[in-house]
Amino acid sequence: MSDDARSQPSLSPAAQAGGLIVFLTICFIAAAIGGIVTGPAIDGWYETLEKPSWQPPAWVFGPVWTMLYLLMAIAAWLVWRSAGARSAAVPLSLFAVQLVLNVAWSWTFFYLQRPGWAVLELIVLWVAIALTTLAFFRRSPVAGGLMLPYLAWVTFAGVLNFTIWRLNS
Repeated sequence: MSDDARSQPSLSPAAQAGGLIVFLTICFIAAAIGGIVTGPAIDGWYETLEKPSWQPPAWVFGPVWTMLYLLMAIAAWLVWRSAGARSAAVPLSLFAVQLVLNVAWSWTFFYLQRPGWAVLELIVLWVAIALTTLAFFRRSPVAGGLMLPYLAWVTFAGVLNFTIWRLNS
């Protein structure tokens, strides 16, 4: 069934817009919480680490993460819009869990400066994102598809995190 066919007819355009604003706000608050510890560590501790030659330049990370948080918010909104909060409780709960784990990775890697622990945390995050993506696909193929770039980037980030950990052990 398409997203439009499953969308709740009882949601007014204003309610749908309000829902989108809520999901955008939640995602960008998570981004800001992660950024609180990431920013200062970039020019400090992180700069001192040995990194692989294939690591993207620092300026790439901000735009990529901004786009990923935007896509995540839209995906969650589509799931909410198509099923409602009660009916989509499981996929939206998985979404919340992966968002908390996303923030926890930043704190583990940059604030605690524990790349090895961050690898382990990132594995759990990856599983949570994969489960969320599958649950989203069941509710809305578009929402599931919007989560795929995030899953791909976190896969890349996991390899990068692991490599940095090994280079600096």
